[in-house]
Amino acid sequence: MPEIVAHGRKPDVNACGFCHRADGPGGPENANLAGLPAAYIVEQMADFKSGARKSSLAELSPPKNMIATAKAVSDEDVAQAAAYFSGLKPRRLITVIESAEAPKTYVAAFVYSPRDGSEKEPIGDRIIEMPKDLEQFESRDTHSEFIAYVPPGSIAKGRDLAETGGGRKTTACTTCHGKNLRGVGAVPGIAGRSPSYLMRQLYDVKFGARNGKGSTPMKLVLANLSESDMLSLAAYAASREP
Repeated sequence: MPEIVAHGRKPDVNACGFCHRADGPGGPENANLAGLPAAYIVEQMADFKSGARKSSLAELSPPKNMIATAKAVSDEDVAQAAAYFSGLKPRRLITVIESAEAPKTYVAAFVYSPRDGSEKEPIGDRIIEMPKDLEQFESRDTHSEFIAYVPPGSIAKGRDLAETGGGRKTTACTTCHGKNLRGVGAVPGIAGRSPSYLMRQLYDVKFGARNGKGSTPMKLVLANLSESDMLSLAAYAASREP
């Protein structure tokens, strides 16, 4: 593990492994880096540094921290971290459940957690993703697993959009991300990754917060998709084997 991943560099570069965990699985609040192409990771760090990649919610701490880190870290550190994370094999960590209801939750730092008791509420047009064990997650345990509640029918709808383009509504995701959505070349795999994170990225690309080189073709793909469509794509991708 490179020093920049394990310990960062004082005073202004936090250890990559603190937020993204030592072997890269991240969580709903940030990216799962395990198995991403090294070139893609380097490109995203450059976009954070240049301002091409931001968040639609400027106050969110994880993207703010990434922007600050990208401006402070060296190119060599980025290259070492990218090579390390790209060499790790992603693991299935998310159980996607279609349900008209989800547990009532509260926000614990950057993630949802169920309130005491068994009370539920209508899910509406939302993704409710949470750690199975909040204490385990907050201790930065890389083996933390997650449950993502999504609206009924969203996985099938997402599969249609991903595999066929939804009747010419868009370009099939499999065209660039591969038939199993595990990535092709420098195109990142999206299978088995956090649906909350995927949804935020789709939203940010569609509405202009992400403007890097890799975002240009994605803007065309998302042009005719609604937020409900993007939610379904995120749910389907998260349900696949990484």
